[in-house]
Amino acid sequence: MTEYKRRESRKIQVGRVAIGGNAPISIQSMTNTNTMDFAATLAQVRRLEEAGCDVVRITVPNPEAAKCIYYIKDAGVEVPLVADIHFDYRAALFALEAGVDKIRINPGNIGGEDRVKELADAARRKNVPIRIGVNSGSLEKSILAKHGAPTAAALCESAMYHTSLLEKFDFNDIAISIKASSVMTTIEANRLLARTCNYPIHIGVTEAGGEGMGTVKSAIGIGTLLAEGIGDTVRVSLTADPVKEIAAAEKILDSLGLSQKPRLNIVSCPTCGRTRISLIELLAKLEDAIDAEELRCVPVTVALMGCAVNGPGEAREADIGIAGGDGDALLFYKGVTAGKIPQEMIVPRLIEEIKAFRDANI
Repeated sequence: MTEYKRRESRKIQVGRVAIGGNAPISIQSMTNTNTMDFAATLAQVRRLEEAGCDVVRITVPNPEAAKCIYYIKDAGVEVPLVADIHFDYRAALFALEAGVDKIRINPGNIGGEDRVKELADAARRKNVPIRIGVNSGSLEKSILAKHGAPTAAALCESAMYHTSLLEKFDFNDIAISIKASSVMTTIEANRLLARTCNYPIHIGVTEAGGEGMGTVKSAIGIGTLLAEGIGDTVRVSLTADPVKEIAAAEKILDSLGLSQKPRLNIVSCPTCGRTRISLIELLAKLEDAIDAEELRCVPVTVALMGCAVNGPGEAREADIGIAGGDGDALLFYKGVTAGKIPQEMIVPRLIEEIKAFRDANI
């Protein structure tokens, strides 16, 4: 088995969440409410927190919108908040006074160096890190002219230019993100960034699309980088309810064995002509039962195999599983058979076993 080696990076602290170093890979999302609608924004932040989001970003287009940070903090929300700033550096200063946990900016678009210095000094006083966010759609004209297109090299150069603006004023509490709508450009740009500096990297594919295609693009882009040890925090960007981003991100981390949160894992075969059981329907019923019983966080692997020819062998690492027969199924634990059960009892029996596993590990 290939040993997983994660890129070494600095560690920053975003509220209660550490990013970089040997800290767990965290999941982020962003609200899509009108920030000035404080109640709606708070409600969405709470939903994201309940869904397992580690860090929530909120757009703060002007100083007035920074009041939302006060509102959310006063409501007792514990998930760290990031203020997304464009152009108006005063919004960042107000957000810092409101108690925000991180600032996301492009230092080059908030004005002259005097403003960059003022922001860097204010963030240092508050012990608040800054994320430099570079997207393929917002490159500097000079860098775009030099490279001719938003290439991976152009994106990395832009990120390091913005980083240098903060470093000039002795500010190093930095995270960097480089995102493009092209999956391959995103991968190549982050590979280059990872070789260029040791700042923690936030990864994701921007403008990825809806829940279907957006999840696929993100799984490829984020998954490839994480598999190579690149990435300290992730966001799956979807044109959908932000809560869906959390579920998608968790699945990506789970599939790579990088999630620090206990999760139930289902292994199921794609079915073939040997299948003698309604496995597709069975899987759907099991998924529904698991959600209804709130068992997603039980660290157990359950296998659903279509036949007894390869079932127990292919899923021998599963804690419990079944291999379908004609109207019944072969029950097995860690690849060892334990008798047959009728088809109508498969889901209840598996739920019973998952609960037993949960109770034994409390």
